[in-house]
Amino acid sequence: GEAERVLREALGADLFFGPAHNNLGVVYLKQEKLYEAAGEFEWARKLMPGHPDPRMNLALTLEQAGKTDEAIATYKTALEVWPGHIGSIQALAKLHLVTGRAAPELAGWLDSVALQGETERWREWAQRERTRP
Repeated sequence: GEAERVLREALGADLFFGPAHNNLGVVYLKQEKLYEAAGEFEWARKLMPGHPDPRMNLALTLEQAGKTDEAIATYKTALEVWPGHIGSIQALAKLHLVTGRAAPELAGWLDSVALQGETERWREWAQRERTRP
C-alpha cells in the first residue's frame, strides 16, 4: 500500500516519469491486478522506448493472463530494444518449454541462460534442459 501511494504521488508530480509507471505496474502485478498492471507497463513502454523492463513486465502480465502468444511477442520486443537481455531470454525459453512450443531460437536461448543466467538456479535449469532428449 505504501509503495503504491508513493508512486502515485510521484506520478502526480510528473505524469511522464516512466520508471514510476513501471514500478506501479509491478505493484499491481504483485496484487494480481493484471489490467491495471498492463496499463502502467504500456505507459512505461512509451516513456522508456529503449528500455526492456516495461516490455518484459508487460509480457509477464500477459503470461499470467494466459495470453501466451501475446506474451511471447512482447518478450521478443524486449529483445529488439535490448538484444541479449537475459531476463527476457530466460522468460522466453521457460515459456516455450512449459507450453511445449518449438522455436528455432530455443537451443540458443538455453545456451545463453546456461552461461549468463541471472542466478545459479537459472544456469543449472538451462543446463538440464539442454541435455533433455
